[in-house]
Amino acid sequence: MIEVAATMARGPVFLAGELMECLITFTNPMSHLSTSASSEMLAWASAQIHCQFHASESRVALPTQGNKQDVQAESDTVLIPSRGERGQCVLDTPPKILFCDLRLDPGESKTYSYSEVVPIDGPPSFRGQAVKYVYKLTIGCQRVNSPIKLLRVPFRVLVLQGMPEPPFPQDEEVSPSNPFLEEEEASRRDARPLERALDMLMVTTSRRCPHMFNITNMRGKVAKFCIFKTVYRLGEDIIGTFNFSEGDIPCLQYSVSLQSEEEIQQQYQRRPGQAVSVTGHGRHLESCLHTASSHFSLPIPLNVTPGFSTDIVTLRWRLHFEFVTAREPMEPPIVLQNQSEVTVWAGAEHVDVDTFSWDLPIKVLPTNPALASYVSQFTGTNSVHI
Repeated sequence: MIEVAATMARGPVFLAGELMECLITFTNPMSHLSTSASSEMLAWASAQIHCQFHASESRVALPTQGNKQDVQAESDTVLIPSRGERGQCVLDTPPKILFCDLRLDPGESKTYSYSEVVPIDGPPSFRGQAVKYVYKLTIGCQRVNSPIKLLRVPFRVLVLQGMPEPPFPQDEEVSPSNPFLEEEEASRRDARPLERALDMLMVTTSRRCPHMFNITNMRGKVAKFCIFKTVYRLGEDIIGTFNFSEGDIPCLQYSVSLQSEEEIQQQYQRRPGQAVSVTGHGRHLESCLHTASSHFSLPIPLNVTPGFSTDIVTLRWRLHFEFVTAREPMEPPIVLQNQSEVTVWAGAEHVDVDTFSWDLPIKVLPTNPALASYVSQFTGTNSVHI
């Protein structure tokens, strides 16, 4: 038996357009039964990236595809990276051969490095209620006259709109280089697309411009709301403040929820006027009667998907506000300055209330993939015996 182990050196999260590197090790384990005749042979091994798409049949109506199945696909000796996977393969990279005719003696191992640029024109990793996009690195290897064995390493892709393409300008590719520093210069060139994308991300999400909103209902003004920006990165806190002292209508309670909206494009909806799928990712609830001001802080989880749009689905983000207001003015308790006895104020037993809601669209962008790797459900490693 040969053990095949794959490890993504930098973690299981990548930006589209970034160079992914994976170390793949083939080992012939030593055992007490090993002899000089226990050498193992592998005919070949290759690796490639593919993205698998799956849609809920009750929510998404995909066009029927013709019968384009290759007759060779039924054979176990033909490499199909998505074999056995649910859904459709919507994106894949050309396979790269790692080796041909590898011989391993007992206790011997060989390590190969696989590198590939994560396709920039693909969707992000996403697990929604109606649609899923899943990325995997698939390593195929085969013994002579034996079926192909597949090793899959799932990973996460974040897509940042506006990523430069090509990864580096032409003048950098043809500029003179120092032959004694080829490895160092190559690593710097590989890091430039990521550095530029992260710089652009920091600039976009660091701009602060307070947005003021007057919260009103049919009876009058309830409060003034202030939010400092509407573009955020994964992992950031959304902070907003309320000023109830300027309101005419007493507010008894408010809540703020961070929500994502998953909308299927009209031509792919299973039913006309199909409802948008809403998912909550955090909620702040506070009672605020006789409160002059209040604030909230909602963290954006690192494991959610930033907003994106494809031909089939669009994901948007919003803050959902709900307010409970009194229909009649409510006088605050009066405490006299020279009062010596303790006074207990009891709230009203019955209050006629109105409720209303409001949605504020926001934009959620990716973050540094190294930071997102800390909370990823993937480990970036996997192994198999063949």
